[in-house]
Amino acid sequence: MSEGAATNRLEQGGFLLFLAAISLALLAVVLPFFQPLLWAVLAAILFQPLYRWFLTRRKGRETQAALLTLLVILLAVVLPALWIGSAVVAEATRLFLAFRDGQIDVAMYFEQVFSALPANIQASLDRAGLGDLGEVQAQATEFVQASLGLIAQQALAIGGSVFGFVLGFAIALYVGFFLLRDGRAISEQMLAALPFERGIADRLAERFLVLVRATIKGSVVVGLVQGALGAFTFWIVGIPSVLLLGVIMAIASLLPAVGPAIVWVPAAIYLLATGAIWQGVVVIVSGVAVIGMIDNVLRPILVGRDTGIPDWLILITTLGGIALFGLSGIVIGPLVAGLFLAGWSILGEQRARPAAT
Repeated sequence: MSEGAATNRLEQGGFLLFLAAISLALLAVVLPFFQPLLWAVLAAILFQPLYRWFLTRRKGRETQAALLTLLVILLAVVLPALWIGSAVVAEATRLFLAFRDGQIDVAMYFEQVFSALPANIQASLDRAGLGDLGEVQAQATEFVQASLGLIAQQALAIGGSVFGFVLGFAIALYVGFFLLRDGRAISEQMLAALPFERGIADRLAERFLVLVRATIKGSVVVGLVQGALGAFTFWIVGIPSVLLLGVIMAIASLLPAVGPAIVWVPAAIYLLATGAIWQGVVVIVSGVAVIGMIDNVLRPILVGRDTGIPDWLILITTLGGIALFGLSGIVIGPLVAGLFLAGWSILGEQRARPAAT
C-alpha cells in the first residue's frame, strides 16, 4: 500500500470517527426533547397528504399550507387529546382517593362474584388454593391502588413541570412546521447521505413509512375507536368511570390476542354475577360483535396491507417500548421490530445473490 493511500485511509477514518462523535453529541443534546421531536416527525408523516392538499389550493405558498395543516392538527388532535387526558386523570385521581379512604370495597365485589359462581367452579378454586379470597382481594386492591396512584403521580408531575410541558409542546409544533414544509427535501438529503446502497436506503425508508402508517392509523386509530365504543357501552349499562375504562381499552387494543377483552370480559362477568343480566348481555354482545369486529373492518381500510411483524413480536416490542419510553413506546417498539426484520431480510437477500449466480 502506497504512502498516499495509507494517508487517505487514515484521514477518512478520522473523518468517520469525527462524524460518529459529533452525531452522539447531537443525540445527547436533543435527548431531553426526544418525545416532542418524535411526535413532530410522526405528525409530519401522517399529515403530509393534508399538507399537499392545502398546497394544491395555495400553489407556491408552502408556509401557508404548513400553517393550515398545523392548525388542523391542533384543533382535531391536540386539543381533544388534552381534554380527554385531563378528564381521565381526574377520574383516576378520584378513584384512587376512594380506594385509599375505603369508600370502594373491593372485597365485597370479589365476594359477590365468587358467590355467584357455580358450585363446581367454587370447588375447583378451593382445591387450587383460591377459595380463601382474602389474599387475592388484598393483592387486587393493592394493584388497583398502585395503578391509579401512578396515574395521579404522573398528573402531579406534569402539573409541577408546566414550563417543561409547554416548552416541549412548542418545540413539537415548531419542528413539525418545518418538517411539513421541507420534509421531502430533508428526507432526500438524509437518504443520499446514508452509508448504504441507495436501493437499500430507499427500501428502509419505505418500510419506515409503512410501519408509521400501520402503527398510528392501524393501531392507535383503531384502539381509539374501540375505546370509544367500550366507553359508550359501559355508559349504557351504568358502569362508572367510563372514560378511564375506555382509555384502558384503547391501550389494551394494542396487545394482540387479548385486546379490549381484558377490560370488557371482567366487567361482563361482574354484571352477570351481581344479577345485572341484561347489562352483562349488552356488554358481551357489544364486546364480541362490535368492539371485537371493528378491528377487522377498520384496519384493512386504514392500513391496506400487513406490517409483516408476527403478533407475538408486536406484543413484546409494544410492552417493552412502553416500559422504556412511556406512551411513545407504542410507536417506537413496533418500528424497531419492523426495521430489524427489514434489515435482516435485506441482508439475507444480499447473501443469497452470490449463491444464485
